Amino acid sequence: MLLVKVFFKRYLFLGLFAGLLFISCNQVKPPEPLGPVPNDNQLRWQHMEYYAFVHFSLNTYTDQSWGFGDEDVNLFNPEKLDCRQWARICKEAGMKGIIITAKHHCGFCLWPSEYTEYSVKNAPWKNGKGDVVREMADACKEYGLKLGVYLSPWDRNHPDYGKPEYITYFRNQLKELLTNYGDIFEVWFDGANGGDGYYGGANEYRKIDRTTYYDWKPTYKMIRELQPNIVIWNDGGDRGDLRWVGTEAGYVGETNWSLLDSTGKVTNDMLRYGKEDGNAWVAGEVNTSIRPEWFYHVSEDSKVKTLPELMDIYYNSIGRNGTLLLNFPIMPNGLIHEKDEKAALDFAKAVKEVFAHNLVEKATVSATNVRGKSSRYDAYRAIDGDNETYWTLDDGVTKASLTINFGEPTAVNRFMVQEYIKLGQRVKSFSIEALVGDQWQELAQETTIGYKRILCFPTVETTKLRFNILDSKACPVISNIGVYNAPQILTSPAIVREKSGNIQIVPADPESIIYFTTNDEDPTVNSTRYSGPIPLNKGKVNIRAIAYDPSSGKSSAVASEQFDIPRKLWKILGIEDEKAAAIIDGDINTAWKHPEGTSIPADLVIDLGRMENLVGFKYHPNQELRKPGIISRYQFFVSQNNKDWKLVSEGEFSNIKNNPLWQTKTFKLQKSRYIKLRALKNTTGSNYIGYGEFDVITK
Repeated sequence: MLLVKVFFKRYLFLGLFAGLLFISCNQVKPPEPLGPVPNDNQLRWQHMEYYAFVHFSLNTYTDQSWGFGDEDVNLFNPEKLDCRQWARICKEAGMKGIIITAKHHCGFCLWPSEYTEYSVKNAPWKNGKGDVVREMADACKEYGLKLGVYLSPWDRNHPDYGKPEYITYFRNQLKELLTNYGDIFEVWFDGANGGDGYYGGANEYRKIDRTTYYDWKPTYKMIRELQPNIVIWNDGGDRGDLRWVGTEAGYVGETNWSLLDSTGKVTNDMLRYGKEDGNAWVAGEVNTSIRPEWFYHVSEDSKVKTLPELMDIYYNSIGRNGTLLLNFPIMPNGLIHEKDEKAALDFAKAVKEVFAHNLVEKATVSATNVRGKSSRYDAYRAIDGDNETYWTLDDGVTKASLTINFGEPTAVNRFMVQEYIKLGQRVKSFSIEALVGDQWQELAQETTIGYKRILCFPTVETTKLRFNILDSKACPVISNIGVYNAPQILTSPAIVREKSGNIQIVPADPESIIYFTTNDEDPTVNSTRYSGPIPLNKGKVNIRAIAYDPSSGKSSAVASEQFDIPRKLWKILGIEDEKAAAIIDGDINTAWKHPEGTSIPADLVIDLGRMENLVGFKYHPNQELRKPGIISRYQFFVSQNNKDWKLVSEGEFSNIKNNPLWQTKTFKLQKSRYIKLRALKNTTGSNYIGYGEFDVITK
């Protein structure tokens, strides 16, 4: 009996000791927040990850990128407008909200604003009784989506733009949008800030100082009072809650800090990469369109982004600590085009397939350091699927490794990791290694993580993965890790027409087989197989092509390019530099610029070699980001003899600085042999003028 009592006391003591040890371990204090951290509104926004833009205005009916403010209000009459269709597509595409362009630069309002006649209340649509913003708000509510509004600060229609009186008008309109349509999750202010416009009939150029004119501080105060849960996006000279990432191409920097300084100048590099030691949390939002342009153009029906392009955008936006704002250009009838819908739904399906099976769910994990040796912060917390738990280290420890053991050979090609950003963004660099055989092989080495980082690498079969934190501002805090094996998606081939007229089709994967057509039909494996340059030296031609992988039986999306007349006979006149041939070599990635010292206006003169029936031209700027030689204002002339010139088109290349793609301008039929593109101004106000590619449009 005595022996039993001794054993009982001993095990009671050991049990109490273990219990106290457990309590002690789990009372280890969490890390202190480091530097700026997101507020509740910014956190809610970040968790949305993916949402939509819809662009719809008078531009939709005039085939313009930016209206001038004098477009006829009677053009607006979308006979099939259905915001429920927009909302349904966005919901099915996995989006969490929609931002509607309530007013673009032309000044036309999609709601019956009390403060202007230039709105839907004077359009024939629904006899002036319609309200697109109201229908959008109702549709979002029905489909469980959040509503956001875009309101352009620049207004090419309003007579007071550039004067103090306009700011009152602007705030009045903003108040209408923020009080009449329920909860607004984001308000979006475009950074365009002046230029040519109608301005109530003045037809003149007006420019403002974006840093002072809009007087944002009182406006922000009003916004937050009216919509306490809102986030503010602004590229107009004031920080706001979110930042532009410096491009509309669909990516943010490989390094992406969610920080900026609350005051001071912001450079393009800061927009792209953030600022490691910034004193304010201003995360990056990646905005891009599912087509090349923001507004609908029938000529872009064959230019909807392919699935591989959309997946690249996903990995380079959401997968780089950003959110993705993907635009749908609404057709003149008021609907999203069926090709845009299909692309968005295929995209959603592909993303779901990639992340359907997290391979860490059946794995075990271990770490080289755990904060206070507490189970509350151990490696398992990084794979438990709970966003509110995390693996973290002892204070002062900025390097560590976490090993994932699959227990058997496992094929992997994607790695996802998230920081617990409520405590700040900390990790400065990390790497991923795979145990292949008995050797550790590095798969990737990167910099920042933030809310979410996704790495893509060639498929490797491994029994273990090792996540190494190489450097951190303070002890890192990792909330989630995922490992996946994404299915292959074939990339569509590139189609290029050389100056000679020959057409080349270049596969992204050299092992794939290319099939093509020239008869406007989609190619199949029964179509003509590509074996070399296609000699098509006469007239217009439409080439469609697919890449086919015989091992998997999969095909890529169809690539399509429509080419005009061949340029074999073309000669650039007045320029002795042989490198100028890059302007008409068929490759947008080669470029030429006028020599230093050239003054604006600068002319590009081309002899087409024979008379042609011209109805337009196309200009593609240099593809180097932020190149100062991008033409923004132009004149275009034609001639039959290189002496007598006729001006047939002039104006601006709208939004070309942020969206440096093909610019297409049309005019009435002109029979000509010589053409002249005159650059009147570039995007930076310097004399530097460059060209990526040039072409004409014939009847």
